[in-house]
Amino acid sequence: MAKVFQILIFSLLFTFSSFAQNFNGKILDKTNGIPLENTAIINLKTLDTTFSNGNGNFKIKESGRFKVKRIGYNEEIVDIELSTFKIIELAADPSALNEVIITANHLPKLLKKSTASIEVINQSQIQRYNNADFSPILNSTPGIFMQSGALNTNRITIRGIGARNLFGTSKIRAYFKDIPLTNGSGETTIEDFELGSLSEIEIIKGATSSSFGAGLGGTILLKPKYNFGNSTKVLSEFTIGSFGLIKELTNLNIGLNKNAINFTHSITASDGYRDNNNYNRNTFTLSSKHILNAKNDISVLASFVNLKAFIPSSLNESDFKNSPSSAAFTWGRSKGFEDSDRGIIGIMWTNQLNKDFQQVTSIFTSFRSNYEPRPFNILSENSFALGLRSRLLGSTALFKKKLNFTIGGEYFKDNYKYKTFDNLYEDFEEGTGSVQGTELSDFKEKRSYYNLFFESDYELSSRTTFTFGINLNTTSYDLEDRFEVSNNNPDQSGEFKFKSIVSPKFGLSHALTDNIHLFSSISQGFSPISLSETLLPNGQINQNLKPETGWNYEIGSRGLLAKGKLQYGISVYRLNISNLVVSRRTAQDEFIGINAGKTRHDGLELKLDYSGLSSDKLKINTYINYTLNNFKFDEFVDGDSNFSGNDLTGVPSQVFNLGIDYSFNFGLYGNFHYRHVGEIPITDSNSLYSDAYSITYAKIGYEKTFGDHFSLNFSFGINNLFDTTYASQILVNASGFNGAAPRYYYPGNPINYYAAIRLNYVF
Repeated sequence: MAKVFQILIFSLLFTFSSFAQNFNGKILDKTNGIPLENTAIINLKTLDTTFSNGNGNFKIKESGRFKVKRIGYNEEIVDIELSTFKIIELAADPSALNEVIITANHLPKLLKKSTASIEVINQSQIQRYNNADFSPILNSTPGIFMQSGALNTNRITIRGIGARNLFGTSKIRAYFKDIPLTNGSGETTIEDFELGSLSEIEIIKGATSSSFGAGLGGTILLKPKYNFGNSTKVLSEFTIGSFGLIKELTNLNIGLNKNAINFTHSITASDGYRDNNNYNRNTFTLSSKHILNAKNDISVLASFVNLKAFIPSSLNESDFKNSPSSAAFTWGRSKGFEDSDRGIIGIMWTNQLNKDFQQVTSIFTSFRSNYEPRPFNILSENSFALGLRSRLLGSTALFKKKLNFTIGGEYFKDNYKYKTFDNLYEDFEEGTGSVQGTELSDFKEKRSYYNLFFESDYELSSRTTFTFGINLNTTSYDLEDRFEVSNNNPDQSGEFKFKSIVSPKFGLSHALTDNIHLFSSISQGFSPISLSETLLPNGQINQNLKPETGWNYEIGSRGLLAKGKLQYGISVYRLNISNLVVSRRTAQDEFIGINAGKTRHDGLELKLDYSGLSSDKLKINTYINYTLNNFKFDEFVDGDSNFSGNDLTGVPSQVFNLGIDYSFNFGLYGNFHYRHVGEIPITDSNSLYSDAYSITYAKIGYEKTFGDHFSLNFSFGINNLFDTTYASQILVNASGFNGAAPRYYYPGNPINYYAAIRLNYVF
């Protein structure tokens, strides 16, 4: 890895030193940095017009003032000198939603031409709610459901995948630009990222293994924020709210002609609604992009999170109804918490080899250190990862038709060390909290995988595009048991390697009109098995355990109606999962994995976005989306129990969202959002369901600009406006120990408030 890094740095220095001014500038999308082709650069004096090429580069004949125009983007007037390489960023026009460009599946394209279900969450959608919580943002998106027991206790599912995971998010991939956020066991944590450092979130729904490896449910792509331009911007935001919420956010953006550097720092603190619910997080995020010349640029991404958060855990039904603000007894008595440091660093180099070929290479590393006292033991863990991702993007002709493609690979390796200790809190007086005792276990895991992938878009005609993709994945684990071997502690050392998995994808997109597009796709996905699931009670590794695999079949349509004022999207799908992995609890903190059958996920997703009123004085946008989940255990036999035909646990039957955004020209703005969540099966036997519930959010704000440099923004919001009692997260198939009732429920926050002030200064 060190040699690869040296070669990359040498290549960067070489390309920088051999800089040649072949072009006068480059046009980029302001939100996601994608080069914009076919952008008109019009000389306002001579009216001569030139257009940017497929890489966003352009060349002019003389210096002057120019108008820059592209369909779907706001126009810009800029001064361009022949002697200076000029970066020009265009902001997307919110009313031209049909021209949104995505980077999902490696190949930048218009969203309307995509053959997959893809959701784009833009900056205005991120800012609809308070800036401390991911869950309202993701839950406003059809097909996505994020359960949140606390700011540090979350589970994200896409089309029901990952719903039966007991703790955290799995079977879903996530990337921070080109850097994977998913560890070697397939676990993902995005909620620790600072929302203020993101410009956009793309979500690919359904099996995505052909593009990103182990993505049975889908992939979440986080886009960093930075802007070019010869200016420096400083943003400072302060938020206070119910339950002791305090958040400070500082954002510094240094925009130079060929360099954009964005630094974000935030401190978030909360006492929490429940006992033993204190939360303190400190984040640092750096994202930068540097244009070396017309053909080369590098991006640097770095994030560090320091978190200490106490854990109230789940409650039984009686406590949930009668004492929802309490912590689980043993968690409150032991004062359970997690104390962690996490970081990622990555460098990405983009090189335009010629007009038809481009290579993108990323090198990244990540680390995590965590200390977590729980009632049943104390966990101490450390992990360190390295990875390399490289791909070649090209465009050529096949049978006189255009073929865009990318081919590449990703290699990831992490070392994970963890120990457990006896928790002696019961031996000390109440209020002492957790006390570390003797060592109980000591493991070291080496986890690695590689993906080789190919993606292509083939234009069968001017209106029809065929997509084909394929991925080869190999995953392996190596476990070293470093604890003293005895009759009670057998040696659990061993190796586990999956058979190589080939995941194909086929898709078709057709434009009925310029504004109405149909799409269909068939794709295969898989999810890795965690090493802990492979361990048998006798300490041996179950070599016969198979990873979950699934085929996703989907048809849909997206487009614009009502003279472009109404954007719609609809899709119907079936996702069939085989080799369902079930975590069978053998003790309070011991689980084994078994293959127990199949599930069938039939679903409908619908979204409507209407910009009915848009004038110089007032703009109103309304939106509706609906998710229907008909997810069943197709075949599911666990021991003597047969659950075939039952509803899949952990997934709501339906989710409905309705909202309105408004803004006046004098600075007043706001939004109102209503969400209904259907009942959720809690047990595989379907003997218990959570109640359906509805939550309402409201926010109002005022923004005032003073001159060309300073702006001030005030906002006030209410979450759970009508004080609904509901379970914000469910622990499926919970078991009671020592005669205690099962603890299924995480209580949601009652009505709560927040207020924020934001200052923005441009130098």
